[in-house]
Amino acid sequence: MTSSLAAQSPVIVWFRRDLRLRDQAALSAAASAGPVIPVYVLDDECAKHRRMGGASRWWLHHSLEALDAALRKKGSRLILRRGRCEEVLAQLARETGASAVHALHHYEPWWRNAQKAVGKALTLHLHHGNYLAPPGSVTTGTGGAYKIFTPFWRALNERMPPAEPLRRPHTLAAPERWPESDALGDWKLLPAKPDWAGGMRDFWEPGEEGAAGRLAAFVEAAARYEGQRNLPAIEGTSFLSPHLHFGEISPAQVWHAVADAGGSVATFLSEIGWRDYAQNVILQFPDYGATSAKEGFDDFPWRSGAQAEADLVAWQQGRTGYPIVDAGMRQLWHTGWMHNRVRMIAASFLVKHLLIDWRRGEQWFWDTLVDADYGSNAVNWQWSAGSGVDANMFVRIMAPLSQSEKFDAARYIREWVPELADLPSGEIHDPAPMIRPRAYPARLIEHRAGRERALGAWERFKGEG
Repeated sequence: MTSSLAAQSPVIVWFRRDLRLRDQAALSAAASAGPVIPVYVLDDECAKHRRMGGASRWWLHHSLEALDAALRKKGSRLILRRGRCEEVLAQLARETGASAVHALHHYEPWWRNAQKAVGKALTLHLHHGNYLAPPGSVTTGTGGAYKIFTPFWRALNERMPPAEPLRRPHTLAAPERWPESDALGDWKLLPAKPDWAGGMRDFWEPGEEGAAGRLAAFVEAAARYEGQRNLPAIEGTSFLSPHLHFGEISPAQVWHAVADAGGSVATFLSEIGWRDYAQNVILQFPDYGATSAKEGFDDFPWRSGAQAEADLVAWQQGRTGYPIVDAGMRQLWHTGWMHNRVRMIAASFLVKHLLIDWRRGEQWFWDTLVDADYGSNAVNWQWSAGSGVDANMFVRIMAPLSQSEKFDAARYIREWVPELADLPSGEIHDPAPMIRPRAYPARLIEHRAGRERALGAWERFKGEG
């Protein structure tokens, strides 16, 4: 079998956000078609302003290392090239005599453009496998696209479970001669001066094995998901989001591993469904990360000027004077990740208490999250701002002090805001000025004043509309 494949023209597997060997339909198809040349192309030109942020680039470096090591165990290797995808892949095809390219479908607007360009230059075979169902395939009774999550999830859930995950190829036939590859270190994906990634190194293990380890640890807790997912001090979430984003594990693998856990696992599965929903939204609205979905919302009277910019920096650095917000923003800076409940609180605070355009927050998360997914990030920020096709109402303003107490965030605050660690639980959520340590900042704005300012801006917006 291997010798007969070796005599055939090689085929290219174009890796992007699908950095795994198991349940990788493009790799499986290529492995049965001839010698395989696995390729990752770092294409910042295609993505333009949506090039990966610093945290994502750190993750990518380590994930590519892990993928190359896994491929070498199969008698293969990962070829690294940099440039525009269509040009790089066409050049590789000329160098190697490759007859076709296999890849998984991607739905971000820049990847859709790249797929069209590659398809014009080469024979491109696109496969599914990054979502529970191909985005765009779950439609209403009249064939339209869903805009609201609940009916979308109901329709998607009726098609579950997904197909059983594909096995890893046993071996991969190598081409007669390997093309040259860039050295991963030359891409300078890792921070150097300063090296701000120490916390991420301690917390994460990028790669397919790291993803499998996270999933195995979560299976035991999946049945208790509903009761624990909103408690930031408890590790009740799966921590799978960056592994899913980079495709180190497929959603089908996750589904089949936890679906029979019982308890409240259905709530967790709906979160996997939300990931599919976000891709369906950006398929309908490719500019969702930059343009408010609700008509006229881009004219909302957001604050601007020097004070607004100073408030934005304070929010980014975790110096707002609200312990739950500051804990989340510091966790984000240290680990590249933030607890989901705290993400909502921090996003609401920026958009409503500080009246800063949701796009500024979306851009910050894009640069600092290791799970910075275009669809999910944009959909979640527009949900918080009230500007999305399926969104929270703007006038629903989260109260960070009561949210902190309600979700028992005292231990979480002690971990990430150590200057408050000595305060008793009854005071740590809302440290009064007379007991607030001097090292901890005063509030940027009091809750009542922030709420009134936000509602006043809303009334002006409606009046002008």
